[in-house]
Amino acid sequence: MQIVPQILFLAALAFTAYLVSRRVLLIRRTILLGKEDQRTDRPAERLRNMLLLAFGQKRMFTRPVVGVLHFLVYIGFILINIELLEIVIDGLLGTHRVFAGFLGSFYTFVLNFFEILAFGVLAACAIFMIRRNIVKVERFQPERHPEMKGWAFLDANIILTMEIVLMTAFLTMNAADYLLQTREVGHFAEVKTGAFVISGFIAPLLSGLSDTALLVIERFAWWFHILGIFFFMVYLTYSKHLHIVLAFPNTYFGDLKPKGEMRNMPAVSEEVKIMLGIAQAPENPGEVGRFGAKDVTDLSWKNLMDAYSCTECGRCTSSCPANQTGKALSPRKIMTDTRDRLEDIQRGWLKNGYDYQDEKTLLGDYISDEEILACTSCNACVQECPVMINPLSIIFELRRFRVMEESKAPQSWNMMFQNLETNMAPWKFSPDQRMEWARE
Repeated sequence: MQIVPQILFLAALAFTAYLVSRRVLLIRRTILLGKEDQRTDRPAERLRNMLLLAFGQKRMFTRPVVGVLHFLVYIGFILINIELLEIVIDGLLGTHRVFAGFLGSFYTFVLNFFEILAFGVLAACAIFMIRRNIVKVERFQPERHPEMKGWAFLDANIILTMEIVLMTAFLTMNAADYLLQTREVGHFAEVKTGAFVISGFIAPLLSGLSDTALLVIERFAWWFHILGIFFFMVYLTYSKHLHIVLAFPNTYFGDLKPKGEMRNMPAVSEEVKIMLGIAQAPENPGEVGRFGAKDVTDLSWKNLMDAYSCTECGRCTSSCPANQTGKALSPRKIMTDTRDRLEDIQRGWLKNGYDYQDEKTLLGDYISDEEILACTSCNACVQECPVMINPLSIIFELRRFRVMEESKAPQSWNMMFQNLETNMAPWKFSPDQRMEWARE
């Protein structure tokens, strides 16, 4: 019967791996709906961006207090879960603290370090929950930002609660383990780690319990901790916290061009060159295709990866001048709407097969004309994003579709376009009068 826990653990591990891999493959297929976009140039610069922004959290520190707390949660949770390797080995082999024999006294030092980090993660998550729910930081509030209503607001609280509970289970497990060592109960007597720095404060609270009660608490905390991590891994693929993984490729494949440089459409650029006589018209011109984007399939794969990498931190929206002046535009909503559209496509696939197409489009059903026309193209959202997401790129493509495919531009824009065509300037002055203003 001693092998039963090992079988149960193996089943839980295999089931988690299946669910995660299934979801990851579906997300990959969804991202590849986007158009081809070559982003393999300048590898050294891309690697530098990934190390500084994804691993080093560089842009998070533009707001120092939040940056330090976020870095603590990020690094702490990653390092603590190195212990996951020991737990997996123990679970599969039926051992107890298998690394203790190899590391000796250094094992206690490592576990103490992990406990300090665990307490830091727990404290930081508690502060983040207070900021969201009691202090009510403006950029997270659904009353001001509709995209934060419902699931978006709940998701953040679920993740923070999970991290607090998982860290508490980890510390409780260590506290019960230490007490069982001191009482030399079963295999616990074989591993002498001594008291740990943080769980040592919890141990006195449990010292009055019987050996049996301590065994139940230790085993429950062990199983709760590992199954909680398994659940977290699956939940991650449905949550905004997928950015924990996607931040790395997203920053590596980020745009390296100057922020003020607009990406021209090759077909339009070629047509202008032909009109100016600096290029020859092709004998057999190819299909031009759609100007701009109406749905997610018209965007690039990087735009779609951006949508899945968004953590809804709201830094883009809080820096957006259009949003600050009360206009409908929220760069964060542009990204979450794009992700919602992709998720709806996924649900259609799972229900009706991969050939299924619904009648919805990103522009119109998810993002309105009012939103995309409010954008001033200032690049503030691009500058602020911690993981190099570019909401402006999506806005540009949606606007191009409305203007170039459907001729739906505001009257003031049409007047400017006409002036550019006739006067080669946005103003209604002929070229020979351009310097009139300077004569006096």
